[in-house]
Amino acid sequence: MTRDPLPDAGPSARTTDLRLAGAWLTRHGLTDARPTPLLASRLAVRERARLATYLILAALIIVSALAAVSAFGNPQPHRPPPLLALTAAVAGLLLAQLLLVRWIRHVDQRAAATLSRRAAHPIQPGWRTVLGRPYAVFAATTFVGAMVLTASAMAVADPTVRQLAVVVLIGLLGATAITALQLRHLLRHPVVAQDEESLTADVIMRVEDARELATPNVQWSLPMVLLFGTAPTWWGATAITYLILGMIALIALRFRTPSCATVARQVMSVR
Repeated sequence: MTRDPLPDAGPSARTTDLRLAGAWLTRHGLTDARPTPLLASRLAVRERARLATYLILAALIIVSALAAVSAFGNPQPHRPPPLLALTAAVAGLLLAQLLLVRWIRHVDQRAAATLSRRAAHPIQPGWRTVLGRPYAVFAATTFVGAMVLTASAMAVADPTVRQLAVVVLIGLLGATAITALQLRHLLRHPVVAQDEESLTADVIMRVEDARELATPNVQWSLPMVLLFGTAPTWWGATAITYLILGMIALIALRFRTPSCATVARQVMSVR
């Protein structure tokens, strides 16, 4: 089959988006599929949303760091940092993520409304397909490990360390809530597909996004940035061990679990 874009009633896509969509199909082994304007548009929106989420998480780390600065600059150790302002900022970032999810859903609904036909037997993959048990266990273990690590810092006698630990705790809960919103969207938003090829691509995008969500960037970075060097030596050694073990587990997952395209083909084979 040729790789020329097919005419489609979906959203218009620029030539660059079509080229990137073709490269995405090739990267996932769908060499017989052709990049349609529908796929190009969805991939372009997905990349913009991913960038926006990175900015939201970066803002979360920055806001947490600003709150932590007050713990150092405060002449009264018993006075807590501006936790209320930090909590309000985290709530605002959660709202921004919610609006981002609604925007993606709106784009998908608009794209679905323009399809000349829908897939005859649509599917709605569950969490075992989209995320997978190994990645789910890894994400849960990482979250629990980060929370335990932070809680152990709260038991330190130094009031500054305890204040920083509270800041980290709020930041971790905010990051986890943002991730949960994204995962909920992946599991619940309707499939947008008009044939078997686009249906396979939809599943691949879900699995790919879910596995990226399982990468604990904030859970690894926030405790290290705000507490390392301030907490006792034993805490620093524990944090480094936690980080190294987590990276080893993530690398093992990358190499030992089936690829996103393989998971999608397995789903399609049991339809």
